[in-house]
Amino acid sequence: MPDSSSVPTRGRTLDHAAAVYDFVEPLIMLGKQAEYERDIVNLLALRPSDRVLDLGCGTGTLTLSIAERLDPSGGGQAVGIDAAAKMIRVAREKRSTPATWYTPMAAESLDFEDGSFDAVVSSLFFHHVDADLKLRAFQEAFRVLKPGGKLIVADMHVPTTLLGALISHVSRWVLMQPEIGENTRGILPELMLRAGFAQPRIEACYFGYIAVFSTTRP
Repeated sequence: MPDSSSVPTRGRTLDHAAAVYDFVEPLIMLGKQAEYERDIVNLLALRPSDRVLDLGCGTGTLTLSIAERLDPSGGGQAVGIDAAAKMIRVAREKRSTPATWYTPMAAESLDFEDGSFDAVVSSLFFHHVDADLKLRAFQEAFRVLKPGGKLIVADMHVPTTLLGALISHVSRWVLMQPEIGENTRGILPELMLRAGFAQPRIEACYFGYIAVFSTTRP
């Protein structure tokens, strides 16, 4: 498949939003995007030589934040994958460095060797795919991680506030995404466990409906 083509997947892709994503995402994050991404990167506890995979990287803002703590001369690399080729194109144009690499790829079918990453991270990707693809993506993340490697996932989860519940409910119905309902019922930790990961922990919460999970491949 040409590198410029979006990857076939049953999950939702955001090619249509690529041109405006960098303007819309900070609004959605209510000005907390930098803090949110900093918390995620800190949880990774990166070494300069680490190789990190960003699932559903969008336009690469988190991938770049990770890459800034890596040393490409020592093997450090942040790899961003997204099924939407237009997202990858924006990431390459705006956020390419010697420590980044972006490519169109589906999270449920990773074209990487077993045990080839020190960490896998994902931000606001899993509410775009159904339960079967969520599990397959976690299984693939498990496969490409080295033993002891970290998985950090930030996504919609069981709401903890009235505002969070309202946002989750409205998003589910306005966007017509039943996948959001799966997340808000609390399915993510169970799927991580089924994929083989250790018991996940919630490390932080945002806006009453986004949880940041950490776990490891035993």
